[in-house]
Amino acid sequence: MTTNIPKAGFKLAKIAVGAAVLIGLGAATMAYAQTKPLQTVEKVELDRYLGMWYEVARKPLVFQKSCDRDVTAVYTLNENGNINVNNSCFAKDGTKKQSIGEAFVQNAPFNTKLKVSFLPESIRWLPIGRGDYWVLKADEDYQTVLVGEPRRKYMWVLSRSAHPVQAVVQDYLNYAKSVGYDLSDVIHTKQTAK
Repeated sequence: MTTNIPKAGFKLAKIAVGAAVLIGLGAATMAYAQTKPLQTVEKVELDRYLGMWYEVARKPLVFQKSCDRDVTAVYTLNENGNINVNNSCFAKDGTKKQSIGEAFVQNAPFNTKLKVSFLPESIRWLPIGRGDYWVLKADEDYQTVLVGEPRRKYMWVLSRSAHPVQAVVQDYLNYAKSVGYDLSDVIHTKQTAK
């Protein structure tokens, strides 16, 4: 006895199998990207990196959960050669939030891997409570940058402009995805600056 499968049903079955294969390949590619060591840019010229950056996208972070809009980071050089970090944002109720920290270069003269501490200044010299800050992608004019860390839990896209070209932001997000970041929960930061 033979069964006749309608052509439309056979075609749908082929499409379903094809979709399952593509989803499986995508998951395998993501798993591989997440186990491959995370690469940074070749070198960061700190004097060009310093200054004001606007956050345009990020992964959700516990310490930024109260940030609703206008998230910025200002980097300046300290007298001791480390980098002063001044992060600020506004909560939904309009309250300004600010965190002052210090970044320590881990791989001079390449300057692509830093550790950042927001501990009180008197104990920041202790090598504890420091988070990784790796520069993963940057344009040669230092106008847009992708920052992350090796476990791929945290990620930021920063720009010199509060309203960068969205195609550029998407390019940086696509790159983040290609190196193993899960972007299903990415937050696009609201910036009200003109």
